[in-house]
Amino acid sequence: MSAFENKGNGTPKIGVYVCHCGINISGKVDVSEAVAFAGRLPYVTIAREYKFMCSDPGQELIAADVRSGLIDRAVVASCSPLMHELTFRRAVTTGGGNPFMFQMANIREHVSWVTLDRVAGTEKAKALIAAAVSRVARHEPLEPTRVPVNPDVLVVGGGIAGIHASLTLANAGKKVYLVEREPTIGGHMAQFDKTFPTLDCSACILTPKMSAVRAHPNITLWTYSEVDAVDGYVGNFKVRVRRKPRYVNEDLCVGCSDCIEACIFKKGKISDEFNVGLSKRKPIYIPFPQATPLVAVIDAESCAHFKTGKCKKPCADACQPNAINLEQTEEIKEIEVGAIILATGFKTFEASRISRYGYGKYENIYTSLEVERLVNAAGPTSGEIVLKNGEKPEAVGIVHCVGSRDNNTNVYCSRVCCMYSLKLAHLVKERTGAEIYNFYIDMRTPGKGYEEFYERLLREGVHFIRGRVAEISDWAMKPEEEGRIIIRAEDTLIGAVRRIPVDMVILSVGLEPQSDAEEVRRRFNISCSREGWFLERHPKLAPVSTFTDGVFLAGACQGPKDIPDSVAQAGAAAAEALALVDRGFVELEPNTAYVQEEICSGCRTCTNLCPYNAITIKKDKNVAEVNGAICKGCGTCVAACPSGALQQNLFTDEQIYSEIRGVLSHV
Repeated sequence: MSAFENKGNGTPKIGVYVCHCGINISGKVDVSEAVAFAGRLPYVTIAREYKFMCSDPGQELIAADVRSGLIDRAVVASCSPLMHELTFRRAVTTGGGNPFMFQMANIREHVSWVTLDRVAGTEKAKALIAAAVSRVARHEPLEPTRVPVNPDVLVVGGGIAGIHASLTLANAGKKVYLVEREPTIGGHMAQFDKTFPTLDCSACILTPKMSAVRAHPNITLWTYSEVDAVDGYVGNFKVRVRRKPRYVNEDLCVGCSDCIEACIFKKGKISDEFNVGLSKRKPIYIPFPQATPLVAVIDAESCAHFKTGKCKKPCADACQPNAINLEQTEEIKEIEVGAIILATGFKTFEASRISRYGYGKYENIYTSLEVERLVNAAGPTSGEIVLKNGEKPEAVGIVHCVGSRDNNTNVYCSRVCCMYSLKLAHLVKERTGAEIYNFYIDMRTPGKGYEEFYERLLREGVHFIRGRVAEISDWAMKPEEEGRIIIRAEDTLIGAVRRIPVDMVILSVGLEPQSDAEEVRRRFNISCSREGWFLERHPKLAPVSTFTDGVFLAGACQGPKDIPDSVAQAGAAAAEALALVDRGFVELEPNTAYVQEEICSGCRTCTNLCPYNAITIKKDKNVAEVNGAICKGCGTCVAACPSGALQQNLFTDEQIYSEIRGVLSHV
């Protein structure tokens, strides 16, 4: 560590601390030259360099200088404010200073990581340091605002992630509202037969947790419901939930299925969503035997009573508890919560988008989710794997990465496809004795016990062909190919194109964001990645937080992941929410906008532009007023104000102009 002291520069007293960040910064910036330069700037009383400023010794340098009275404000030239601004603010506070008498100069992401020339990098770093020094000299002491936090939590999505998060919070004594838009909780996991790599029965490990949610006194479960609107701010969200009519009273229904038996539809005629269209259901139905709540629901779009009005309502006559209520209407629930966990899950890739794979064109080509239902004992074939003609397949091809790792669809890896393909290969071979051919690009088995499961499949005699499938057709070139499905693929391990005749094809489809992810993103005021997954605050340091304080992510809505990772992330999200609401209050950043009433004209430009609805008009004075608890400090109103009446703490005109002058004077 070296230091450059200059005790004759007067007040304010500024300390500049330049970080080496190992060689991340010092590799492209002459740190010693930058420190010497900083020591000559106006109001700088000390300039230091240190290997890692974010370390405890580095932070103590700042705290000690503040404590000794050598400085009353600080500039740290290091990485991005997103990474360590709070770290250095705490260091200033530890020394007895005001945390907002601090400014960062980002000379890693903005200089060393994007600069090849060391001399040019050093000059740019000096300019950014000069800008930060000029700016921090105009900073004023600020204090964060404390607001109380509502202890209740909203969980959106009733898959395994939402279930686990809800139970974790409820077991900690918190009131939880669990909202699920389907008639039952359980999500995709409820559709699976076995889980990899242990081959546990999916229903056996899921349904106890589903029942625990239904029975827990701290959980209010609203299925067949959707969040309609969200207002407020961290600790004090106001949420409107729209409960769709299921035309069956949940409090009275006992799940006996008498109403289903009595329906005028003697056989199912509507595509069964839970069985992915492989079976038919009636207009009144229970999604599956372990549904939670175990309550029937009436599909108004297919029910004769709602379509024609001529139904004799045998379902109502058969219901002994009198739970059928055909007059039921939509219900709006308004709740207040302190934190929100989004666990809205994923959807599977639509295989018909890749026409060369023949899905929907040829019989006996299934998606992986369809096969999950076929192998399930509660599925449409009672667990029997049969072709359309009722015979068992003798050869089955499994095509990996359908809709993943493809520049024409999704470039990302869906993470679960390799493993569930291995699981299905095992189950199909076990139940049919068929020859199984896996067509893969790369075998990715990174989890605990995953590689061992892959090796088990190799020992079982499953065939693995490394190469992307070119097409799937019924075009026979040999007599033995007649009447079969032909998979044509490159085998990169032998350097040849192969034609494999099979009886059944399983397309291992990838995972995609929900169709309404963009709409949900806007409703909860969070961000999405370019693929459409909900975006976390930081991929490593804040993987379950979002850029909207108080809103957390759990499960596959944040990106493709398997069940263990979804449960782990749900627990992390629940812990973050619990830490927030258990504290009882939250401190809000003071970088909010404020109105200089004497020059405000009441033009209402700001009220229309504010994305957080934080600005109202004082009717008695006809001037704007900012609610500091709601304002997020985005600066939109400040930039748009025609009279300049709106200013923002930490971003006043004087501070911004000073920063610009600092840069320009040293470019």
